Amino acid sequence: MRIEENAYGKINLALDVLYKRDDGYHEINSIMQQISLHDTVIIEESGYGVKIECDNNLVPLDHTNLVHKAWEELARLTGTKTGIKVKIHKNIPVAAGLAGGSSNGAAVLRGLNRMWGLGMTGRELMDIGAGIGADIPFCVLGGTALAGGIGEKLTSLKSFRDKHVLLANPGIGISSAYAYSRLIIQKNHRPMEPMLQCIENDDLDCLAEEMFNVFEAAIIPENPIIGEIKRTMEKNGALGALMSGSGASVFGLYDDFEKLEFAKKKLQDSIPYLFHVTTI
Repeated sequence: MRIEENAYGKINLALDVLYKRDDGYHEINSIMQQISLHDTVIIEESGYGVKIECDNNLVPLDHTNLVHKAWEELARLTGTKTGIKVKIHKNIPVAAGLAGGSSNGAAVLRGLNRMWGLGMTGRELMDIGAGIGADIPFCVLGGTALAGGIGEKLTSLKSFRDKHVLLANPGIGISSAYAYSRLIIQKNHRPMEPMLQCIENDDLDCLAEEMFNVFEAAIIPENPIIGEIKRTMEKNGALGALMSGSGASVFGLYDDFEKLEFAKKKLQDSIPYLFHVTTI
């Protein structure tokens, strides 16, 4: 049997870090948004264990890949000894703040749920995913969501779909662990209510003005290209531009297709990864 799943990336429309928890993780407050940029994950049953293939050599093919961890957890829960072969056609840049690895792990949870006829609900898959990777529950849920905890406490919001987004990645990989090590957690935190109201009103201009990411202050000084991308987008029609997650990807929100394409042309000679995507 062969199962194919699209593994959609995400951007953070807002991202705050509240404090470091006793378990070593960080408590966050974020608004996550799924985007149309996706990897394709193909799953086939094969012997025992997991064999991973990927057309991007930056992706680990061993037990550290969240695809492997997803199979491992479902195999443990179900008692199956059936192995899988997974092929990942990679479009989402690696270590880019776009949840590419988490989306692959979520795709395997969904795919094996179908392949093995487990009948698990989305909520059950999200709970399993929370033990594998912080962004996996959102990658199972999708859409637009308010995220708390380490990212696993999710509240679905009114859909903010079909918005034009220019996504740029300068080819720099920034791990979440490194980004957190550089972050100075502030005592004062911005409320999410204004952004939630923007989403409720489907107001793109309002959201573009309100969005923020606390990692920018830690990451941009060490990676000035991120700031340069933001400025180029803002000077060329973006309603707002922001680094996603722990970086290094930047997204710009546009209400005009031609402005977005103009900004894309401005960046294309210096930025290796550029995508015109939509929110979904």
